[in-house]
Amino acid sequence: MGIKAALPVYELGLYALVVLCAIVYSGHDIFETSQGSVNRKTFRENIKPGWHYFGRKMDTADFEWAIWFTSFRNFIIFALSGHVLFAKICSMTAPQHRSVVYMVYGLLAVVGTMGGTYLMIILAHCTVLYTIALVKQRWLCFVAGLCSLASFKVEPFSTWQNGFVTGTFDLQDVLFYGGTGFSVMRCMSFALENCDRKEGNFSIFALLKYNFYLPFFFFGPIMTFDRFHDQVNASELQRKQHEMWYIRLHALVHLAAIVAVDVFFHFFYILTIPSDMKFVNRLSDWALAGLAYSNLVYDWVKAAVMFGVVNTIARLDHLDPPQPPKCITMLYVFAETHFDRGINDWLCKYVYDYIGENHDNILKELMATVSTFAITTLWLGPCDIVYIWSFCNCFGLNFELWVQQFFQMKTFAEKEAKMSEAMSRRIRGFFGAANFWAIVLYNILALNSLDFAILVARRILQIGFPLSTFSIWFITYCGVQLIKERERFLAIREEKEGKEKGE
Repeated sequence: MGIKAALPVYELGLYALVVLCAIVYSGHDIFETSQGSVNRKTFRENIKPGWHYFGRKMDTADFEWAIWFTSFRNFIIFALSGHVLFAKICSMTAPQHRSVVYMVYGLLAVVGTMGGTYLMIILAHCTVLYTIALVKQRWLCFVAGLCSLASFKVEPFSTWQNGFVTGTFDLQDVLFYGGTGFSVMRCMSFALENCDRKEGNFSIFALLKYNFYLPFFFFGPIMTFDRFHDQVNASELQRKQHEMWYIRLHALVHLAAIVAVDVFFHFFYILTIPSDMKFVNRLSDWALAGLAYSNLVYDWVKAAVMFGVVNTIARLDHLDPPQPPKCITMLYVFAETHFDRGINDWLCKYVYDYIGENHDNILKELMATVSTFAITTLWLGPCDIVYIWSFCNCFGLNFELWVQQFFQMKTFAEKEAKMSEAMSRRIRGFFGAANFWAIVLYNILALNSLDFAILVARRILQIGFPLSTFSIWFITYCGVQLIKERERFLAIREEKEGKEKGE
């Protein structure tokens, strides 16, 4: 049945009311839990003084977020503001040389932040991978790139290389592994695009301009080389209609998101609570489910803010960067689950779609997903929790295809054809609700801990059965139907816009 199947307005209103009430009820439980546990000994390390005038303490369990917006905030603002200033001057005076200015400023910023030795390490890997790219053998580029990536992700090679970089500031390790990891992925994209080039080779100068574009250097996202090269070398720099208005709007939205997260952390301690398993065991099923869901939503917000800030700067530079990740609230399909659209685009183009082709063959899909998650495991850094996360998500992605193929069999297809579109959508919604919680449980493995994920699963599926199990399933079903309604609205709007362009 098509995506445009509609449900009655009163039914959708009921679904919205159920979801709203569940969010308020679960949120109230988490709020009461946060306030009642603020002085626990196990929480003192992560609950720090916050708003003194209001008597609120702040959850600082997320190391990256706390550092970005406290001690490292001024460095980020200074570096990115300098990039915007020089980029603007160059685009007004010599737009044909703007890619060179981006590269020079990026090189200087990297040296100033991490030192000359770090720059030499990056350049050494870039030179090796560029040399191999000249051979124009895809398999060799992949092998060399993965070996280079492994040297930053696998011991003892990662510690050995990190040992060359001096400095003791808080984000040194984060910047080291972020910059090196993204650099290798960009070099692999360059090498693979060079393999597809029919005549000649791209210059190493093109690779350096691509790799040292500062907004993307340390934290991504990754633009594949073909897109970046075409956009950064565009001869005419023209804004689309209302583009600057949208850039300003996005900048304000990201600023509002930063403020909202800061407010949230003063009232809800969603990151610290899961660290105390004895305390978490005493929470209600509703609070536990809300806690798991909130952790995924927060991680999405963090990714959206991080990528949103650098994407705004990239748009000021007349680039079209990868879109921000799709909100976890809008997901019930494993194929769309990702927190980094750039990495996802990279994997889809060079691995997943390349091997899986149309994604309708079970064997090819299995090979594609295993290969994709093998590279993802290396990218994240091989360890037990990453192995479990990769296996679960790889299984979920394949299981979706298996279920889809199963229900496309003649017997089920004929029965569905006899149903109304609305009834078919309702039935699919119940399967989507189960899938939604599979996505939540599989991903809190990496965001929290294996123990927390197992506890949430046991409480919802075993100890809370049947009341908690079916009530949470029904609430999730209501949410999935609201997501489907939004997808239906967007599909109708896109079709309408397509017809207007055609006319």
